[in-house]
Amino acid sequence: MAILQLASLNKYLWKYKFRLFIGIACIFLSNFFLVEIPNDVGRTVDYALKIASKTPNINTLNWIAVLQLPDTKVLLWEIVQIFKHTFLQGIFLFITRQTIIVTSRKIEYDLKNEMYAHYQDLDANFFKMNNTGDLMSRITEDVNRVRDYLGPSFMYLVNIAFLLPMVIYKMYSLNSTLMFYVLLPFPILSLSVFYVNNLIDKRSEVIQSKLSDLTTMAQETFSGIRVIKSFVREKSMRNLFEKDCEDYKEKSLRLTRIDALWFPLITLLIGISNVLTLYIGGKLYMNGVITYGVIIKFMMFVNVVTFPVSSLGWVTSMIIRAGTSLKRINVFMKTIPAIISGSKKVNLRNDGIEFKNVNFTYPETGIQALKNISFLIPPAEKWAIVGRTGCGKSTLAELLFRRYDPNDGEITIGAVSMKEIDLNYFRSQIGYTPQEVFLFSDTIANNILFGANDETVNRENLMEQAAKMASIHEEIMALPNGYQTMVGERGITLSGGQKQRISIARALISQPFLVVLDDCLSAVDTQTENFILRQLDTFLQHKTSLVITHRIFSLQDFDQILMMEKGEIVEQGTHQTLLSMQGKYYEMYMQQQKETLEEQSN
Repeated sequence: MAILQLASLNKYLWKYKFRLFIGIACIFLSNFFLVEIPNDVGRTVDYALKIASKTPNINTLNWIAVLQLPDTKVLLWEIVQIFKHTFLQGIFLFITRQTIIVTSRKIEYDLKNEMYAHYQDLDANFFKMNNTGDLMSRITEDVNRVRDYLGPSFMYLVNIAFLLPMVIYKMYSLNSTLMFYVLLPFPILSLSVFYVNNLIDKRSEVIQSKLSDLTTMAQETFSGIRVIKSFVREKSMRNLFEKDCEDYKEKSLRLTRIDALWFPLITLLIGISNVLTLYIGGKLYMNGVITYGVIIKFMMFVNVVTFPVSSLGWVTSMIIRAGTSLKRINVFMKTIPAIISGSKKVNLRNDGIEFKNVNFTYPETGIQALKNISFLIPPAEKWAIVGRTGCGKSTLAELLFRRYDPNDGEITIGAVSMKEIDLNYFRSQIGYTPQEVFLFSDTIANNILFGANDETVNRENLMEQAAKMASIHEEIMALPNGYQTMVGERGITLSGGQKQRISIARALISQPFLVVLDDCLSAVDTQTENFILRQLDTFLQHKTSLVITHRIFSLQDFDQILMMEKGEIVEQGTHQTLLSMQGKYYEMYMQQQKETLEEQSN
């Protein structure tokens, strides 16, 4: 059962054991004083009746005379006891909530941070194989359900565990016969809990899975709203979402119907207990076995346990849902990253990059992207990788950053295998502009500064220098708020070329030793591209750089060019050398020159 997964929370409970111990102790003390209140009330009633029976003319006495009666002092003391026990019960109940509920929030904080850290440790393939909505649901909805178990559910469960034995003991000490009849409906309740648990468990897991699907669809709709509107697909998307919502509603209603059985059932059982208390207690009273105050005590004891027992179904439901959610969380937390960082540190200022007979097939698609790739980039050289779309250019960058490991062959930095390198230290020396630009929903300044290292000084000056090298500074300054302009989600308020150039500035601000530009100028015109590359010529001196592109006319100044086709390096050399070979590179160059002339003539 999913509920067995709750044992994995023991490490958090142990971490906050002192706070939990205080909370549990306060639950005990709160219930201790709570069960004293019916005793106080019962004795108060008995003393009041005793005074009334001993003083037939009590209605003719003034209040001073009533207070001077011997039994009145005892009666007043019992009233004081009622107020005292009520006050103490409230104090300890307050402390209980301040410990148990606060602890659940602290564990929620720890669990979310642990999950977020694990998300960042996982490899690229994991995120390709799992949709965003499901990942979001685990760290939000699932964690919230676990917190409900650790907070209200845990508190009420411990409360019931303490309260019921106390109440049963008190009732037994008053009259065992009456106690038997009062508790007669409770075994039925236990059997009902056992029966309904299995139904809730199964249906909760289905509902959580469906909720993840809904979250995914909503997230994709919000992210792709421009595409949806462009193709006038609002109605069809709304129908799809409505269909999924209807399915989720039906599954939720099936669970709600089970939950709806609890409170009527428990109310009925409590009502039966009250009727039995009055009927059996009345007969015992008339036979002189118990006093009227004992009946009052039993009625109050039944009411004392009414809410805890009536919440048993709700608590059970929360526990089962938490178990289901924690099962999903545990599956995620046990996912082992395919990429494990090494510990060796390398310096890209002095070390070259070498691919040795590298082969790679994407695990999620089975497509072989690279075949027997071998080359060596010496330090401080400018290299380019050229080829048509789908030839494997970007895959080289994926392997260089070790987002994947090659199936065969080896990648080394200096003489150190990539698998032995400290990835955080290695990547901190790289400025990278991906093919698919991603900007955060923040200011332009913060998007550029995102690429700066923590120890970077003169951040504002470096930001402007990087923006100038990326030929975006003047356009930023022309905006109403300059660098403080909000770019919108994923940079939606900017053009494709602007987003690419901001991404380039972000890659350059940290003054990296290795610069990798993955087809990052595809959305800018030829004049802007040439300007940016001329700016980069000075910046890239004494740095290693790798430019991945399918446009050839800007590649004359590179030390080496790799021509790729169908995952293989088919040609390698300088621009002039490759042109003189009149092979694949020459064909691509001539075709692009022809297309450029046609565009200019038009």
